[in-house]
Amino acid sequence: MKPLILICSQDAEFYLFFSHVLEVDGFATVLAGGVEDAILQTTECEPQAVVLDCQPATATGPGICARLKGELQTDALPVIALIASGAEHQQLDLLKAGIDETFLRPFAPAKLLAYLDGKLRTRLTPNGGNDGALTCGQLNMELRSRRVHCSGQQLHLGPLEFNMLRHLMENPGKVCSRDELVSAAWPEKIYVGPRTVDVHVSRLRKALSPHNVIRTIRSGGYALEEQEI
Repeated sequence: MKPLILICSQDAEFYLFFSHVLEVDGFATVLAGGVEDAILQTTECEPQAVVLDCQPATATGPGICARLKGELQTDALPVIALIASGAEHQQLDLLKAGIDETFLRPFAPAKLLAYLDGKLRTRLTPNGGNDGALTCGQLNMELRSRRVHCSGQQLHLGPLEFNMLRHLMENPGKVCSRDELVSAAWPEKIYVGPRTVDVHVSRLRKALSPHNVIRTIRSGGYALEEQEI
């Protein structure tokens, strides 16, 4: 399954150009128009990143970014703004909204691809073999497609839960502190309190139910049990 990128634009030519650039490099794309459409598409399609078209005549980019970064389900979703000439004034609003990266147009499309590759196309890990997968008992994670199966059943995880589970699977049996999980799952320079981490661990446990494989270590953090599940 190809990584899905949501492109937010009201310009058909913009979408056709960047969807072609991304799809040639192995991504899939979906289009959204305004703020509400972007939120709806993010919820229904679960993209791995969002690309915003920031034009002088519209200021929807900062609004979309603020909405995504303000929701627990999407706050870790990478959001990239492509800022057209004449719309540079939006950059401050984008930064305030929590944008992950901005590119001033014109720019080489290879820069966007390199950024997405670095964010989404994860490196192979020692216990993942050469197929880009992690395995712990009956829990299997496919890194490139971002799919997770438990006892043969596919799990539906948000980006934060996926990143936390990946970190736990990369360190089976190890007690991972809340700070470690924040570093693994959330973007840099964002404050995340312990309660927020606990909420997302609870969601992860619910997705893994009935398999109770995440152990709570009082005052320590969480660990993934190594036994067969």
